[in-house]
Amino acid sequence: MLFELTDEQRMIRKMVREFTENEIKPLDMEMDRNGFNDALWKKIKENGLLEIPLPEQYGGAGGNAITGAIALREISRGSASVAITLDAHWLATDIVYHHGTEVQKAKYLPMVSEGSIFAFALTEPSAGSDAAGIQSTAEFDGSYWILNGTKAWITNGGISDLYIILAKTDEKKGARGISAFLVESDTPGFSVGKKEDKMGLRGSVTSELIMNNIRLPKESLLGREGDGFKIAMMALDGARISISAIALGLSEAAREIAVDYATQRTAFGRPISQFQSVQNMIANMDIGIRNTELMMFDTANMKDLGMRHTKESAMLKIYSSEMAMQTCKDAIQVLGGNGYSRDYHVERYLRDAKIFEIGEGTSEILRMLVGSMSLNK
Repeated sequence: MLFELTDEQRMIRKMVREFTENEIKPLDMEMDRNGFNDALWKKIKENGLLEIPLPEQYGGAGGNAITGAIALREISRGSASVAITLDAHWLATDIVYHHGTEVQKAKYLPMVSEGSIFAFALTEPSAGSDAAGIQSTAEFDGSYWILNGTKAWITNGGISDLYIILAKTDEKKGARGISAFLVESDTPGFSVGKKEDKMGLRGSVTSELIMNNIRLPKESLLGREGDGFKIAMMALDGARISISAIALGLSEAAREIAVDYATQRTAFGRPISQFQSVQNMIANMDIGIRNTELMMFDTANMKDLGMRHTKESAMLKIYSSEMAMQTCKDAIQVLGGNGYSRDYHVERYLRDAKIFEIGEGTSEILRMLVGSMSLNK
């Protein structure tokens, strides 16, 4: 299917591309070494990147899933760390918009255009792929919800103003006993624990969250009691499109370096771009990038049309994440010894890419999902 971008989408792509090239890309290596860059994020907020997919009625740009994918693709060509931070933020804002009450939406969504970052907290130390196995609890005492537990590997943990936290409200019901709650960062009993020292995406913040007898008013329940797991799974269907957009942009950045290097580097009296083995690696990059692009736009379009896209987003994420790993690995191979140096960026891209095969559904779990959906029609 051929996708024709709207004038507004082209304008957003141009704006994001220029901002990324001028402001984000030059800082990616520095963020890899020194972490989250507050000054950069101030500029990101000032330029409206936080609210690209937020509806206009709440101060956003009103972008749909395709627009969001376009923006994340451009940003990740400059920094996957910045892109993953936005992905996690957009995931949380999307949940508030689709599942919040009118009062909740009116209270929290305008915060985005004012510069607030949101976060989504599902994973726990003993519950990753087995998301229904979370141990955090929420008990209603007649007036307040009392939350206790620990969350792990939470992107934007410690830099967010609002958290969507999943906890068990009825341990006997399994996944149907999980509910979602809105927790503000300054809530008494809520704290940020260990900050992860990660292999890649080091310019983003990933932290542990601790809930110690947090008291929340009943209005903090997001959606209906027991709908938390369903809300999370629906949100992750859309988030996998975003992850794939980031994997795509990162792959394009790695390919660009590999192509430039191959045309300039000479060996045995000629550019290495003339050797078939190098040409094969570049060809495979192009094939993977093109396939991911088409799958991404198709799946994003399904989301925008209100169609179920669980299987399609899972297939897209499997393919794009593994394509990104192979593309970055091959880019290092094209550069040879220089590819192993931090001066040439591609080793960082490989470290950044690995998480895409793990976060928001491992490739193994998603293959199980795709297989079961294919065989149990």
